Amino acid sequence: MTKMYDLLAMGRSSIDLYSSDIGAPFEQISGFAAYVGGCPLNISVGAQRLGARAALLTAVGEDKVGDFVLHFLHGEHVDTSFIPRKPGHRTSAVILGIEPPDRFPLTYYRDNCADIELTIDDVLRAPVAESRVLLISGTGLSKEPSRSATLFAAEQARAAGTTVVLDIDFRPDQWHDPRAFGVTLRAAMRLVDIVLGTEDEINAALLTDPSQITLTHSQVSDTRVGGDVDAAIGRVLALGPGVLLQKRG
Repeated sequence: MTKMYDLLAMGRSSIDLYSSDIGAPFEQISGFAAYVGGCPLNISVGAQRLGARAALLTAVGEDKVGDFVLHFLHGEHVDTSFIPRKPGHRTSAVILGIEPPDRFPLTYYRDNCADIELTIDDVLRAPVAESRVLLISGTGLSKEPSRSATLFAAEQARAAGTTVVLDIDFRPDQWHDPRAFGVTLRAAMRLVDIVLGTEDEINAALLTDPSQITLTHSQVSDTRVGGDVDAAIGRVLALGPGVLLQKRG
């Protein structure tokens, strides 16, 4: 059966403010350039640029930052019909310094953010069954009501014959306890067909001991997680997914 969308991506979205002063220490930055971000948003845009038909299920606030994100998505021809506004909540933001070759300090502003307020009702209004692929991400599982909504979407997708892809997306500062990340991800794996992640993220999915985690230069986006990645890959696949794609960048 032909489906209306090739991809429905679900989860976080944000305005990303990148330092305009390449190499400057963060405290000496004089200006920022504005972009958009969040792995589900990035993947939906990438898929649309490659010729796929992509829709995004995220949420934005009733604010100008939400307008900025939606304006960008419209320009990329990603379907935004299913993106709700969440009164009383803010569109997420990320601020990033750029200090090559190996320092990219990053700060998330996700307190009271709109996309974590996605609900089961939002999922019911989205074209889960009409999509060939549903992409979910680890951060979408970090808090309620998004956690339940994300799991519900995966259940609906499996029932409809839609392939479920999980981007591990390990952001330790978005979890009250990093061990909760591993517990939650492992529970979700039974609903997942394909897993995407870096070596560190694959290890994080099996995380049981916070001492495995190290942060270099406070780079939340580049969290190091110790462990035997080959063993972790085997354990992830044993939980249910048929494919694991290890990112090399």
